[in-house]
Amino acid sequence: MKDLGFSPADILIPAEGIDLEKWAVVACDQFTSDRGYWKKAEEFIGNSPSTLHITLPEVYLEDDDKEKRIDAIDRTMEDYLDNGVLKTIPSAFILVERKTESGTRYGLVGKLDLEEYDYSPDSLSLIRATEGTILSRIPPRKEIRKNAVLEVPHIMVLISDPARSVIEPLRDRKESLEVVYDTDLMLGGGHLTGYLVSSDKDIASVLSAIEGIYSTLDRSNPLLFAMGDGNHSLATAKSSWEDIKKTIPESEQKDHPARYALVEIENIFDEGLMFEPIHRVFFGLDTETFEKALSKHCASFSKHDADNLDDGIKAINEGQGRFLFTDSSGKFTVYATEGTEKSLSAWTIQSVIDTLLEENACKIDYIHGASETVSLAAEDGNIGIILPDIHKETFFDAILHDKAYPRKTFSIGHAEEKRYYMEARKIVR
Repeated sequence: MKDLGFSPADILIPAEGIDLEKWAVVACDQFTSDRGYWKKAEEFIGNSPSTLHITLPEVYLEDDDKEKRIDAIDRTMEDYLDNGVLKTIPSAFILVERKTESGTRYGLVGKLDLEEYDYSPDSLSLIRATEGTILSRIPPRKEIRKNAVLEVPHIMVLISDPARSVIEPLRDRKESLEVVYDTDLMLGGGHLTGYLVSSDKDIASVLSAIEGIYSTLDRSNPLLFAMGDGNHSLATAKSSWEDIKKTIPESEQKDHPARYALVEIENIFDEGLMFEPIHRVFFGLDTETFEKALSKHCASFSKHDADNLDDGIKAINEGQGRFLFTDSSGKFTVYATEGTEKSLSAWTIQSVIDTLLEENACKIDYIHGASETVSLAAEDGNIGIILPDIHKETFFDAILHDKAYPRKTFSIGHAEEKRYYMEARKIVR
């Protein structure tokens, strides 16, 4: 079969006796303005083995003790390998079943070949970023990966498989597969079950189904894997591999573990896969300055009040070029723009953000969840922007047409429904 960049991996999972609920922690790029969440996680976990001790929540990324945290992460990874905290599942996939408030979804954990990934805006590679990659975000994340012996991924990669040929056949007979982990997830994360996929027959079926999808693609623009979550993590792995590749002979590159990244692929047509827009909060900004910046990126705009959050969200999803504005007044205002460069409101708001940051007019954060955005915007001097939904039925076509969405346009599920760290993989020889 043609090598299309996705293959089984030597996967590490917690050994018997490890408390899996304390081991599995939500993706590090969640709750970036909520230190309280991470404090609760720390209190729940204590000194128990946990992925919290081998990852760096981004809420702490700019703290003065970052280097000390990274050193501790590197030491803990080695300790977990040396002292039997992890065990190896050789050359396998893991079928992941995740039960959340939004429903049950399925994915398949394996490794992606970073040689098939290009995060540049004009990429035509098999594996692509779906949102703009901010190059300045890569170096600090490379510092975390630099001396790490393990990767623990929260990367979710989408495939467009309307025939449900790759993951769903395994889902339909999951009772015949060995369960390798099964646990509730902390702090409202739902439930996680992993099933071993290791037989030659099952692996061949998966790879053959992926090849079948590839056979339907335009060879001049063959988008096979589109980033769902964790784009900057995968970009960091890619950049790190490019550095390593320069230091080793070509004969050693094919099998070097750093050439690959552990990910979970999911079918965009999975009924349990819910797309959530990512919203924006402007810290230290007034309405007049916001509207002045907005006027630079549209020919005109109109606005009207919404009675409540639900009505506002409904209104912005009924037409293009709309978004919902809220601030400390507690009111909700629907803005409708005309004459923008691109139709997506996320592109317009990103242009506004770029303008305001150039002027040092405010600070920005990207928030998962409309209610969380409203809460942050309720503080004096803040503004919340709630963006309309992204429709997964047209998701791949939009990437093929526009190359990428603006950064942080969407996420998969609510914050608590993001991927939790469970599996790991060695990235050194």
